[in-house]
Amino acid sequence: MSVSTSTENHDVMGQPPMDVSVYMHALGKAARGASTALRRCDSGVKNAALAAMARHLDASRDAVLAANARDLQRGRDSGLDAALLDRLALDSSRIETMIEGLRQVASLPDPVGEIDAMQYRPSGIQVGKMRVPLGVIGIIYESRPNVTLEAASLCLKSGNACILRGGSEARESNAAIGACIQSALAETGLPMGSVQVVATTDRAAVGELIRMTEFIDVIIPRGGKSLIERISREARVPVIKHLDGVCHVYIDATADRHKALDIAVNAKTHRYGTCNTMETLLIDAPVAAELLPELASAYASHQVELRGCERCREILPQALPATEEDWAAEYLAPVLAIKVVDGIEEAMDHIDRFGSHHTDAIVTQDYGLARRFMAEVDSSSVIINASTRFADGFEYGLGAEIGISTDKLHARGPVGLEGLTTQKYVVFGDGQVRQ
Repeated sequence: MSVSTSTENHDVMGQPPMDVSVYMHALGKAARGASTALRRCDSGVKNAALAAMARHLDASRDAVLAANARDLQRGRDSGLDAALLDRLALDSSRIETMIEGLRQVASLPDPVGEIDAMQYRPSGIQVGKMRVPLGVIGIIYESRPNVTLEAASLCLKSGNACILRGGSEARESNAAIGACIQSALAETGLPMGSVQVVATTDRAAVGELIRMTEFIDVIIPRGGKSLIERISREARVPVIKHLDGVCHVYIDATADRHKALDIAVNAKTHRYGTCNTMETLLIDAPVAAELLPELASAYASHQVELRGCERCREILPQALPATEEDWAAEYLAPVLAIKVVDGIEEAMDHIDRFGSHHTDAIVTQDYGLARRFMAEVDSSSVIINASTRFADGFEYGLGAEIGISTDKLHARGPVGLEGLTTQKYVVFGDGQVRQ
């Protein structure tokens, strides 16, 4: 990828024209230095910085809202769709939520420095593991300016420096929030390189960030599938990611009727644009004729379009025919695919073939089937008798999350503070030498 040296239409901070490669390497060097300093910080210093961020954001809310209004107007002028505009928008309530989020992260236990699994070895040494920061985290995200603050707070609390590259549609909002963060760092004496918001929207900055192996320890992308596919394909730095949220609910023949109805409706209609929303409903053949009409009525009240297999359409002729593409679709919209299956084997085979290893749920009163589903479905979250919408860092007790991972190495599922750390072996001795 060629590196642009022009800043036409992407100079968001009033800075002079920059060489993107030089600029990004300067950010990386500052972040690496800050990560060394953050390893020495105790919880009190980090929590004080989070409290200062909350104060500065509160004091600057008018400036942040004004910057966001300019982003929104530019988005309308450029034809951003309603869903993206909603994600981009800030108001007083959302700023209050951001401030409360900072306070919640500050109240969470600090994982850094925890030592566990200590044991004596025959030689007399003690061996254990200490939790430590990853180092420098690059985060690439779209639309939501609140991610700037969420990512900064989680990275800082876990002792990591971070470089944040938001989307061009939120450039003024991110810059205003970044200024609040920088003021808080200065107030508490932490290195300014601890949290840096990339000031250029030149796409070459992303290419530089994901290749700076000398400075960046891990990349976390948050956004649409095309963004994450690009990062995964081009990055030289390890990536924590998920591509799709093709989530399933399987209703077994033994399921409690009321639980099944409530879970299947909530999993689809609670929110449409989230990665833990159900996209395909699988229903056991013996209960399909009883439950599908009730479910269809509930979905109709939410204006959900149904697309069904042939057996489903025999019961619900109003459903559109489902195609092969529907089974693998992440709609992020009021659209639901429904398939009638013959038992748990067919349900799990379908999930294995078309799922995205994100979140899948079973509704059943059969303990043995629940155990099988839990053991055999290869997803980052497997849920028994509850909605897929619970697959969330806050709901899991992590306080907050930086994202969801469907990878199998390092972090899987919602990534909170512990997911932003790793472990190293620590050994205690008393003069032992190896014989």
